Amino acid sequence: MKIFVKAKPSTHKEFVEKVDDTHYIVSVREPPVNGLANLAIRKALSDYFHVPQLGVRLVTGFTSRNKIFEIN
Repeated sequence: MKIFVKAKPSTHKEFVEKVDDTHYIVSVREPPVNGLANLAIRKALSDYFHVPQLGVRLVTGFTSRNKIFEIN
């Protein structure tokens, strides 16, 4: 399943908020430097969907706040 994520890096609280069936807002503490925020978002989504981290793949949006992830 593909989901659309609005990333919020460098925040004080980490959370995953469901907007609708395919859109989510993910806040993480890590800064958007060297892919650290992408890794933190991947971990947050794997915890939220109860799948291993290898089951979460970033499809597009490597340097953008708007990202598309694929959840297996």
